[in-house]
Amino acid sequence: MLPTTERERERATILAVDDTPANLSLLNALLKDHYRVKLANHGAKALQLAASAPPDLVLLDIMMPEIDGFEVCRRLKADPVTQHIPIIFLTAKTEVADEEQGFALGAVDFIHKPISPPIVLARVRAHLQIKAWNDFLRDQNAWLQHQVEQRLSEINHLQDASIYVMVSLAEFRDECTGYHLQRTQEYVRLLAQELASSKPQYTQELTPMLIARMAKSAPLHDIGKIAIPDHILLKPGKLSAEEFEIMKTHAQRGFEMLQRASTHMGEGGAFLAQAQEIARSHHERWDGTGYPQGLAGSAIPLAARLMAVADVFDALLSRRPYKEPMALAQAAALIKQGRGQQFDPDIVDCFETLLPQFEAIALRWSDA
Repeated sequence: MLPTTERERERATILAVDDTPANLSLLNALLKDHYRVKLANHGAKALQLAASAPPDLVLLDIMMPEIDGFEVCRRLKADPVTQHIPIIFLTAKTEVADEEQGFALGAVDFIHKPISPPIVLARVRAHLQIKAWNDFLRDQNAWLQHQVEQRLSEINHLQDASIYVMVSLAEFRDECTGYHLQRTQEYVRLLAQELASSKPQYTQELTPMLIARMAKSAPLHDIGKIAIPDHILLKPGKLSAEEFEIMKTHAQRGFEMLQRASTHMGEGGAFLAQAQEIARSHHERWDGTGYPQGLAGSAIPLAARLMAVADVFDALLSRRPYKEPMALAQAAALIKQGRGQQFDPDIVDCFETLLPQFEAIALRWSDA
């Protein structure tokens, strides 16, 4: 609750700064019955007192030797500890330019000498009350910011938990997954970061937040395999043409599952937008011969184009019941060979740059 004016006056500390002893004595006598008063007879001492125990308000003379009032004000406003302290200039200067300079530096008021005690007390009281309100609003804003951050953290944890459950279902159905999900997630993250830094046309689109969402969504790319019958999904050999057609439906089925989940979540399901794009379109090809929609070029969502390179590269390196793992150099050569046909040329360029990092990830998350 905001303190009352009387309470604020009882607690308030006023720092009076003037190089003339008589002026300091006058201010002390005027203020001491209402406030705690600190006195400084030069700028350096004023700065020292303000830094060690910030006052609630500063009454500041302008014309002082060595460090004048303008410079004291400038330094107080530059320091985060003292920048919110209201400063009232007490000065014999009456030029408009002097007042303009003082206000530009952050002062809240000017009182001209010789001072009128009632005016000084009224101005001090008014600015302390304004400061009390400003302090209250800053405290409220800080509290609200904390609440927002806490809520966002809870939402992020809920999103992570939701993705974890869905990924776990996919892993449970597919015995060949291994560390495939972890590897492809890191491949997507690295490719997106490299694309953002090396290709100017992607810099604005690929924000750090979007890259994080893409990487978080990557493990859901094959979520649709939950809908594929076991005799096809777990077949220990090459699929027939008919079986492969059924297997291909996992892309659209995955999209539909994630779309339904997103719809049920309402606005809270927006984080699944990248996952939906990846699930449906990661088997599309740059030349338009992929599935399920036959999209070509930049019509394929960017997240899916990134996933395509990551997914195929990892599949080439992985052991499957129907094939042995491929050597890294051979797998990399096939990715390069697909540039402009199966894969986005820009992403393949990034892949070539990142090949040493990809190799390190493959070794770190090896299924062997």
